[in-house]
Amino acid sequence: MKFVYSQWDEEFYARLKQLGDLMAIFNYLLLRLNGNVDETFRLMEKLQREGMIDPDFDLGAFKKRLQEGKFVQNTGSGFQLTPKGEQSIRQDAFELIFKKMKSSGRGEHMLPTEGGSTEEWLPEKRRYNFGDNMHTIDYNASILNSITRTSDLDLNLSENDLEIYESEKTTSCATVLMIDISHSMILYGEDRITPAKKVAMAFTELILTKYPKDGLSIVLFGDDAKEVKIKDLPYITVGPYYTNTQAGLRLARQILLTRKHVNKQIFMITDGKPSMITRSNGQVYRNPAGLDPLIVNRTLDEAVICRKKRITITTFMVTDDSYLQAFVQKLTELNRGRAYFSSVDNLGSYVIWDFVTNHRRKSR
Repeated sequence: MKFVYSQWDEEFYARLKQLGDLMAIFNYLLLRLNGNVDETFRLMEKLQREGMIDPDFDLGAFKKRLQEGKFVQNTGSGFQLTPKGEQSIRQDAFELIFKKMKSSGRGEHMLPTEGGSTEEWLPEKRRYNFGDNMHTIDYNASILNSITRTSDLDLNLSENDLEIYESEKTTSCATVLMIDISHSMILYGEDRITPAKKVAMAFTELILTKYPKDGLSIVLFGDDAKEVKIKDLPYITVGPYYTNTQAGLRLARQILLTRKHVNKQIFMITDGKPSMITRSNGQVYRNPAGLDPLIVNRTLDEAVICRKKRITITTFMVTDDSYLQAFVQKLTELNRGRAYFSSVDNLGSYVIWDFVTNHRRKSR
């Protein structure tokens, strides 16, 4: 999909002014243009001529640095991103979102329920309490405490001498991130797909770097649903599609049921109502007007099936329409999941904050 530059509104220019360096500008525009490097370079030159990019910036030298750093490569028919360039975009999105989270003061919370987990030792220590895991005792520190207390080397350890390492339990989790690519994601004068892609890349980088034992899959849903690879994230495009939430949930569930992780969850980013379903016989039924009871009920059926399979759905709704919120609340109630109603600006913070706080807890 191509954007016509002359039709971009003031919100785009306002966002551009907030970006402090060429790499940040390049990454932002690259996402807007679905990973098209040549179009991004041309747009940067146009914006510099219009005074939106500092005239002191040497765009030619910047392009050369990207090539030398192997972020982009010339294929003969044009420039394209390299795997290093794709990773750079993920890292940039990750750092921006975590910076915003830090400034907003979001902290960690305990997991609301128990789940399968592995235990990680932390450098902090404390006194032993009855019931603590004996494997976490720091025997060197405990013996030193005994010697200090008794002034002899007879190793007369008492319970009060024992010190243990603090530990943290990390749940084993498989996640499917569902992204709405229906037409409404760029409708009504607001670009919602670019923030959604940025969130997906930041979320991917979080799991790859901080939770490498976890599983992550990406599912796009419009008229139907399909799984895409991590490397495809910058190139996601919105189409003239309806919103087949049923198909997205069904594919996400099928993927998760093949995973061996103890905990399984779906993160769904959407801004629109379900407007299409695929019947069991393959017949397609569409209705973009209002909330069609048939479409709603078949979509809610998927939420119930996920609950029975112990798959939690967390919905991130980037719209404030009350009747759509009512639908999401019903889906959440039936699945016993979670729902957030967020602006596109805060979407990334909500997604990562929810994942981290519901993924880890301090053991007692």
